[in-house]
Amino acid sequence: MMRFLVLLIIFSLPACEGILAQPTYAEKLGFPKGSKVLILHVDDVGMSWESNQGAIEATTKGVATSLSMMMPCPWIPGFFRYLKDHPDTDAGLHLTFNSEWNEYRWGPITGKLESPGLCDTEGALWPTVEELTKHAKADEIEAEIRAQVDRARAMGFEPTHMDSHMGAIFARTEYVARYVKVGIEFKIPLMMPGGHNTMISQQSTQVEIAQLREVGKMLWSAGLPVLDDIHNLSYNWQYPANLNDEDLRKFATGKYIETISKLKPGLTLVIMHCTAPTETFKNISASGTIRKGDLLAMTDPAFKAYLQKEKIVLTTWREIAKRRQAAK
Repeated sequence: MMRFLVLLIIFSLPACEGILAQPTYAEKLGFPKGSKVLILHVDDVGMSWESNQGAIEATTKGVATSLSMMMPCPWIPGFFRYLKDHPDTDAGLHLTFNSEWNEYRWGPITGKLESPGLCDTEGALWPTVEELTKHAKADEIEAEIRAQVDRARAMGFEPTHMDSHMGAIFARTEYVARYVKVGIEFKIPLMMPGGHNTMISQQSTQVEIAQLREVGKMLWSAGLPVLDDIHNLSYNWQYPANLNDEDLRKFATGKYIETISKLKPGLTLVIMHCTAPTETFKNISASGTIRKGDLLAMTDPAFKAYLQKEKIVLTTWREIAKRRQAAK
């Protein structure tokens, strides 16, 4: 779940209008002017068997276009077996610095001895972002980023991008600096909203919009693509109780259509957590209904029909990286 916990600024309407008057990053990447271009992105792959199945179903039977993997988690080897048979999957790294569930946990790849500031008393990653920021040094964050990239490459896969589990990388400016440093060094695209950021600004008054835009300019200058905005709403939707699958699908699809209709033109990352929960998933997390709703929406013919009717362009991290290479 995305949380931007950077410095507080006041977002003003005149500033927003000025940004919207400029070419979007989508236009700079060669997409038609005025287009809504979406990456429909599944987080938390590798967290569990159910997370893997949901991501596979959302991207192969549904309209989701991309996913990202939690490299410290137990079901990463299982998903990498899938990737060996499906190498064109648009798969990046969901950089993981937190282990938020009570009884189902994981530690850093670098280990407690090398990165004690990343670990709680159980030897697992801290449950909350706030706890992480109180203990983790920027050097430990950078070492863990590199270790997570290294594990992916050692398993034979080059990530299409990097993003952040629970938004932890954005919790301190020192963490952001290391994230950007490694991304530029490895030439791996980063989740970084550097455009008009209209939806992000409406979600939180703690977003440092100006800082994000400056980092976006830096990444663009380094040859990496940049996002115009992020849609990260579904994890907080309040679902009615005891919905059957059909009603759950209708509710989730309706919410996606409603919120996407409010997006401004540009390149937007739409974050979701598609999961196919089994009976045991409730022992991992109480979020099964929300995650199943995401999956049902992405595989809903009505949602696909809406995207087509509105001429919404779907893309991937791999495609926008290629477009950035070709752009001036």
